[in-house]
Amino acid sequence: MKNSTAPDILITGVGVTSACGVGKDAFLAGLLAAKNSYGVMQRPGRQRGSQFLGAELAALDAQGLTCMQGIRRASFAAQVAALTLHEAWRDARLDSVDPARIGLVIGGSNLQQRDLVQAVEAHGSRPQYMRPTYALTFMDTDVCGICTQAFGIRGAASTVGGASASGHIAVVHAMQALRDGQVDFCIAVGGLMDVSYLECHAFRSIGAMGSDRYADAPALACRPFDRQRDGFIYGEACGAIVLERATSAGRDGVTPYARVSGHSVVMDGNRNPDPSYDGEVRAIRTALSQARIDAAHIEYVNPHGSGSVVGDETELRALACCGLTHAWINATKSITGHGLSAAGALEIVATVLQMRAGVLHPTRNLEEPIDPGFNWVSAQPVAVKVRRALNLSFGFGGINSAICLEGL
Repeated sequence: MKNSTAPDILITGVGVTSACGVGKDAFLAGLLAAKNSYGVMQRPGRQRGSQFLGAELAALDAQGLTCMQGIRRASFAAQVAALTLHEAWRDARLDSVDPARIGLVIGGSNLQQRDLVQAVEAHGSRPQYMRPTYALTFMDTDVCGICTQAFGIRGAASTVGGASASGHIAVVHAMQALRDGQVDFCIAVGGLMDVSYLECHAFRSIGAMGSDRYADAPALACRPFDRQRDGFIYGEACGAIVLERATSAGRDGVTPYARVSGHSVVMDGNRNPDPSYDGEVRAIRTALSQARIDAAHIEYVNPHGSGSVVGDETELRALACCGLTHAWINATKSITGHGLSAAGALEIVATVLQMRAGVLHPTRNLEEPIDPGFNWVSAQPVAVKVRRALNLSFGFGGINSAICLEGL
């Protein structure tokens, strides 16, 4: 149950980088238009032996990179994290805050895989010429260090891993830092997991990543909850969320997006990628209980919805068991692709932006829902005022997380 003495935690700033839109305004517009950003991936280090589909970012903001100390020579994942954080920082007006009272949690492990594979390919036969900064970039702490340096953050900072639930895990750790009084503001970042061809091949071999079925029609490949789905389609993305206690909110020019009313993280006791109906049900019920919200009062569910053959069916069974078939439901990953470690944070941003706009985005390629008994947002946006929403995120290794959000 929710601790009545714990301070309310508000979301007061967001930042987002996605192939369907960079920046919160472009991102929301891309979602509502169900923008297609899919194609054969072109980034160096992504293709070898197969033509993998995905949604890749356009060129980064060169001017924004120039303004940040030490960022131009950083890895792609670190550059995207810093640029995304910059938007959230400005949104929450953190320039006026004591940097010693600002914390940061980066969600995601092994974020810089493609960068590391390219370094080994370039210098593996002559390791003595390996660039010195490799001593930093192979560590998960590097992205966190670059961001604290770029923004002068002096409060508590850390990196946490939770596979595809990393964005949620970062939010939970940020909330704990606020409630413990370590900091007054904490930024949770779901980092861009920069996969190489090695991870793509492994994901496909384990049955998680989509096959070559739609190689000639990339726009049709990503189809969560549709009967013709056959795995997730990768999407480059990053999401940043500024959290603060309600008692410190009310600064000039800052309008909170939502209150985080409940959350849960539960494990399956299973290191494998297979989903757990029991774990998902426990995560949903625990978050609702902590938020003191009856399932009947949830108006919108932003699901994990990756396009997994088994995972999508399991998630819908869990939602039905918890009494949530009435709520509106769409699949953000159908438009953005699966951002892996970024997904949880990205979808929280998508949820609060839709809540503020009063409209829910379509679900791409949802032609034959595997369970038509749900209240789907399919081909067209739906105008609806959402007061209470539930966001779900699941990760390899038996991780199940749920976060309840309430409008203000």
